[in-house]
Amino acid sequence: MYSKHDKRSQRLLGYLIVSTALTSPTGQVVASNLETVTVTAARSEQSLNELAASVSVVDTQELELISATHINEALTRVPGVWISRGNGQEHLTAIRSPVLTGAGSCGAFAITEEGIPVRATGFCNVNQLFDINTEQAGQIDVLRGPGTVLYGSDAQHGVINVISLAPAPERATRLGLETGANDYSRVKLSHSERQGQHGLRISMNGAHDGGYKDDSEFDQQKLSARHDYESDTFNARTLLSINNLNQETAGYVVGQDAYKDADRKRENPNPEAFRDVQSARLQTQFLRPLGDDAQLLVTPYLRHTHMTFMMHFLPGTPVEENGHQSVGVQSAYFLPLGPSVNLTSGVDAELTRAWLTQSQAQGFSAFPAGRQYDYRVGAAMAAAFASADFAVNQSIHMNAGLHYETLQYDYDNKMRSGNTAEDGSLCINGFTGAVGCRYTRPEDSKDSFANLSANLGLVYKLTDTHTLFARAAHGNRAPQATEMYRLQNGQMQANLDSESIQSVELGLRGQWAQFTYSTTAFHMKKDNVIFQNADRLNLNDGETEHQGLEYELHWQMNTRWDLALTGSLADHHYRSNVSAPGSSDTIATDGNRLVSAPRNMNTLRLGYTHENTRAELEWVAMGRYYTDLENAHDYSGHNLLGLRFKHQLGDNLSLGARVKNLTNTDYAERADFSAFAGERYFIGEPRSLFVSIDYAL
Repeated sequence: MYSKHDKRSQRLLGYLIVSTALTSPTGQVVASNLETVTVTAARSEQSLNELAASVSVVDTQELELISATHINEALTRVPGVWISRGNGQEHLTAIRSPVLTGAGSCGAFAITEEGIPVRATGFCNVNQLFDINTEQAGQIDVLRGPGTVLYGSDAQHGVINVISLAPAPERATRLGLETGANDYSRVKLSHSERQGQHGLRISMNGAHDGGYKDDSEFDQQKLSARHDYESDTFNARTLLSINNLNQETAGYVVGQDAYKDADRKRENPNPEAFRDVQSARLQTQFLRPLGDDAQLLVTPYLRHTHMTFMMHFLPGTPVEENGHQSVGVQSAYFLPLGPSVNLTSGVDAELTRAWLTQSQAQGFSAFPAGRQYDYRVGAAMAAAFASADFAVNQSIHMNAGLHYETLQYDYDNKMRSGNTAEDGSLCINGFTGAVGCRYTRPEDSKDSFANLSANLGLVYKLTDTHTLFARAAHGNRAPQATEMYRLQNGQMQANLDSESIQSVELGLRGQWAQFTYSTTAFHMKKDNVIFQNADRLNLNDGETEHQGLEYELHWQMNTRWDLALTGSLADHHYRSNVSAPGSSDTIATDGNRLVSAPRNMNTLRLGYTHENTRAELEWVAMGRYYTDLENAHDYSGHNLLGLRFKHQLGDNLSLGARVKNLTNTDYAERADFSAFAGERYFIGEPRSLFVSIDYAL
C-alpha cells in the first residue's frame, strides 16, 4: 500500500524544470477578435468569422495576464464553460452541460493538445487538463457543442484544444518568478531560437503550493519542447509534453453551509489522500503541399500516462493505480474541387494498452481487503471522415460532413471473476446481512462499438461586419473502459450502448464601431445517457435536454478603457427517471434540473491599458444550482471579484500582481449533496495575493 510518507520521498525537485512563455510589451486592446485564427474546428487555419460553430479563443496576452494557478482561472472567460476546481489541481468540467461526475461523466469532453487527445479514446480522466502545460500555451481554443466531424467519441459537449506557443523569430530567453498565498511559488523558464529552417522553443515550469487546507500541498512540473521545420517540400512541427504532479488531496467538508464557517475552512477530512500523476506525449505534424493546391497533413503520436491515487470518497479509501500506453496517427487531406468547393477527408487510428488495479489494506462489511480489481484492456480505434465546404455565393457558405468510428476493447481480468474477495471468500454486508462484495469483476470479453456522426453548417454574411451562422450536429460517445469493466454489486455484464447527442444552434456575430459581439442559442438532447443507479449498476437508458443562450461582448470605450462580458443563460433537465447510488429507484427526475447545472454564469471584465501597463478588474457571477436529483437541496451561487495588473519596465523586465477573491467572499468552489453525508463542499479560498517578475536573460 501507499502512504504519504512513501510517496513524498519519491518527489522530483519542483524547480529542476521551470519555464515561462515570452512576454511581449503590453499593447492596446484590439476591438475585434473576429479575425482570430483557430485550427480546432478543421485542422487547418480558419478565422472565427468563417466558422459555422461556436469557438472561443483565450490568446497569449490573456494567458500571460491571467497567469493562472489553476486552469479554471483562464476559462472563466469562455461562455458556457465551468471548470470546477476540486482540491489542488483537480477539476471537473462543464461545457453546455452540468458539471458531470460519476459514471457517464468521463469522455463527454475532448481534451486535446494541438488536436491530439491527451488521453486515449475510452480511457479519459476527468482531471486530464492538468496534464497540459496551459501555463505557457500560445492559446486555448474551446469549441462548444458536439465536436465537428474531425472528432469522434469523447467530444459530446465540446472540445478544449491547447495550442503550443510558436518559436520566437529571434533568440530569446526569459525567466519568471512568482510567489503568493499559502506558500505558493512558481518558476518559469523559456528559451527560443531560430536557425535557418529550424525553430525551437523549450518551456518549463515548476510550482509548489503549500495548500490552503490542512495537508493539501502539491508540487507540479511541466515541460513543453516544440521544434518547427520549414522547407520547400514539407513542414514539420514536433511537440514533446511531460507532466509530473504530486498532490496531497483534501476532500469535501461536510455540513450545511460549512463554507461559511471560518473555523472549518481549512478542514481536511481526508489527510491521508493523495494523487500522483506522470504523463508524456510526443507528436509530429507533417504538412506536405501536393499538386493542384492540395495538402496532406499526417500526425503520428505516442502517449504514456500513469496515475496512483487514494479514493478518499469511497469507504475503506482504496488505492487505484491506472495507466495506458498508446500509439496513433491522425491525417487530413485538403483538396480544392474548384473555386467554390473544398474537401477535407482523412483517417485516424489508435492502439492502446491500458491497466487498472484497486486495493485496500483493511476490509469491512461488503468492502474486502486486498485487490478488488486488476485488469488489462487492449483497445483499437479506427475512424474515417469527410467534410465539404462550398460557397453558394459571395454571402452564403455551407459545410457538411460525416465521421465513422469503431472502437474495440479486449478485456483481460487478472483476478478471480465474480462478486467475491480476492481469495474467493464471500462478503457479508454488516448492515443488511446481504451476501456479496461491493466490487464485481466480469469475465474476460471482447466488445466493440461503431458510431456515425454528422455535421451540417451554414454561414451567411449579412454585411461586411455582421455574420449569421447555423449548425446541426449529431455526436456519439462510446462507453469508457471503466464503465464496461469496473462493475459493482454483482453486475457481471454492463450491456452498455454508445451515448448519442443531437444539437442545433443559431448564432450571430459581428462588429459595430468599437463594439464586438457574438451570441449563440442552442438546443441539445442526449439519449442512452450512462449512469449508476441505486443498486450501483451501470445503465444507459437516461435522457437529458440542454438549451440556452451564450454571449461574448466587448466594448472598446476609448484608447484606454474596455469592457467585456461573457456568459450564458441555460436550462439543463432530466428527460427520464434516474437514480443515484444509495438513493431510491423510484425517484421521479423527469423534468427536474440536472445536478450542478447553474442557470446562469457570467464574467464581466473592466480593463485599463496605458502605454506599458495593463490592469483588469474581473467579476465572476455563479448562479444558483441544485445539488441532488430531487432538486430539494441547492447552492445559492456566489459573486467573486479579482484584480490583475501587469507593467512592462523597459524591454527586459515586467512586474505583475493578482488579487483573487478581492472582497473575501465566503463561497464554495462546488457544492454537492450525498445521501450518506448530506451537504458537502469544496470550500473556496479567501482573499489572496500573488506577485510575479519576468526577466529577459
